Amino acid sequence: MKNTFQVKNPDFSLSPVTGMTKQHYIDCAKYLLKRAFTHVDSLETPISFPTVPGKTYPQPNAPDWRHRSQEFEALERTFTLAGPLIHVDPETTINNINLKDYYSLHLYNAFTPGHANSLPLPEDLPDSNYQFTCEFGGLFKTLLLMPDTIWTSFSKKQKDEMLTCISKWAHHRTTQNNWRIFNIIALSFLKKYGYEIDDELLKSHLLWVASYHSGDGWYLEQTYNYYSISLFIVYTTIWNRTFGDEYYPEIAEIIEKSAQKLMESLTSFFGRDGYINMWSRSICYRTWVSGAFPVAFMLKDKTFLDGGWARRLCSGSLLQFVTREEFFFNDIPSLGFYGQKEYMVQNYSCAGSPFLMFLPFICLALPDDSPFWTGKENDGMWEELGNNSKKVILDSPGLVLVNHGKTGTSEIIPGKVYYDDPNYSKLAYNTHFPWEDHNPQGGTSMEYSFRSLDPRDVRGDDVNFYLTGHALENDSDKNRSFTTSQSMLYNGVRNDVIYRQAIMRKPPNNGVGYIVDLAEITIPGGVIRVDRSRLAFEYELTLGHFGMPHVNGNLPVIDQFEVGSKKVITASIPGRKIALITYHGWDLLESMVHENRNAEANESTVIYAKKTRTAKNPPMELMITVMLHKMGDDEWTDEELSPIKSLEIVDVTPSLSTLGANIILTDGEKYEIDFKDIDGERRC
Repeated sequence: MKNTFQVKNPDFSLSPVTGMTKQHYIDCAKYLLKRAFTHVDSLETPISFPTVPGKTYPQPNAPDWRHRSQEFEALERTFTLAGPLIHVDPETTINNINLKDYYSLHLYNAFTPGHANSLPLPEDLPDSNYQFTCEFGGLFKTLLLMPDTIWTSFSKKQKDEMLTCISKWAHHRTTQNNWRIFNIIALSFLKKYGYEIDDELLKSHLLWVASYHSGDGWYLEQTYNYYSISLFIVYTTIWNRTFGDEYYPEIAEIIEKSAQKLMESLTSFFGRDGYINMWSRSICYRTWVSGAFPVAFMLKDKTFLDGGWARRLCSGSLLQFVTREEFFFNDIPSLGFYGQKEYMVQNYSCAGSPFLMFLPFICLALPDDSPFWTGKENDGMWEELGNNSKKVILDSPGLVLVNHGKTGTSEIIPGKVYYDDPNYSKLAYNTHFPWEDHNPQGGTSMEYSFRSLDPRDVRGDDVNFYLTGHALENDSDKNRSFTTSQSMLYNGVRNDVIYRQAIMRKPPNNGVGYIVDLAEITIPGGVIRVDRSRLAFEYELTLGHFGMPHVNGNLPVIDQFEVGSKKVITASIPGRKIALITYHGWDLLESMVHENRNAEANESTVIYAKKTRTAKNPPMELMITVMLHKMGDDEWTDEELSPIKSLEIVDVTPSLSTLGANIILTDGEKYEIDFKDIDGERRC
């Protein structure tokens, strides 16, 4: 028997795919907390997890408040599971400890100044923003939704004793945009229960948050990412129903409409089996975006999602992780994606951070007759998709979502990316082929990877030296490594072709001489790339496919062959295959083993295309490739590896753009690749 959560006594009548019902969610929450509470000896023992070495906090020699923050984060984020369990049954015990008694005691201690385990107050610390604010938002979001869990059990005296700490952090400095939600939640909770707050501050935070709504149900964060769903939609919808509708109905209406709009595309972020896509920062939060599924049934109109499909996807996303032994580290969710991978997390995370992934357990606050619980599991649009691929275009955040009926996978194609970060900057993200970190030696997965061979760069000269006579520092050692795009621009979808631009070097460092114009045709189980290189000086370029993990140390099987001018390389591991086909603009196909970059294994193999151009003024070129993937072990067919029937490259298109192409697919579909005015179509 694996040391993981198992669905016992599955109900295949109501849930014919996963077998999971409300009782199984309760069982899963108890299982996860039981493992977490192996670190708790008694009712009086504060929950604390072993510090994980690496970049996460607290670092050695960190100040005391940083350790206190780590402990409070563990307490608050495990309440993401404990709160819903207490709501369902106030007498719930884990390892002989009553959950309601435990969290009441330790939250009271944390919020009572002078107690040994009390939180520091803002004035006790240098003036800045702190992790405590984030955790206050998470805690009071749960208590707004389920106040019966612990808040209503405190005496008036206890509440008054905790008020100073809660109020000071609620009113304290916050940061940027999504964090304002934490202050909004805490301030609203205080006002709801009769405590005085700064109403103008609350209103200001609300107006700020509403100002970030960008369209399609999305809000601007540092860039566009899952925070738009999990915080801007999940947290604020709970705020709507418990506070906003009554006190700020106009702001609540903005949130309501954006949440309704989001539901139109939410399901396309998930694979057929409910798998979530490893994309954007804070990937250790994994399934927190699945919290939007129960929230769909907290909206005023509860018909935006089919209840059975919503539960099927929500359950599938949880089972994606909790059924894997490597997911657990020190008996709690690991800092990584599938397993402990320190290089995939951020320095603001600690051992307890991943418990935020259990945000979907707010579903236990839904009534038993909610469609989320009563709907029969189904596969929604996948049942009609067949072998076709469906695109959902979200122009506002610059995202294209692709659901591949042939493989059951879903992809996120990002378009508005402001920096070089593998969490955001890859060409595509696939639910069943998690991303790999960048490899400075080239061959980075699902990226164009660039290295300058310009002798001025290689020598470390400033590229403008011969114009100005002034030499500026230029890191020649850095220039010897491959780099990925420094930003990604979204240029829209025209005639069913997705247009973007990868900026390999930003201005003012000659940014207009370092552009790869991207054009993509979606096909079943893959994409045809017709990309235009506008790289002005000597360079090397690689284009990598998805990384293939060495599961249990086994290398993938690599096969390589040519058919006329077409070159093909494939890689296979049990249950998954990929193929990379080049038609034009590349020199060769290769594979490379990477270490400590893949989400699933410490070693992986990437197949990639490569080109080298050493002319002082290399010409523009079209780079035409096909990137395919499949789930299963059946061999590639000649038909699958030959999606293009005919290909014509034109120097000047009928619209008077330069270097385009006319493509006819083997299924008869025709596409015109036309980069006309692409620079003027930039959206970022």
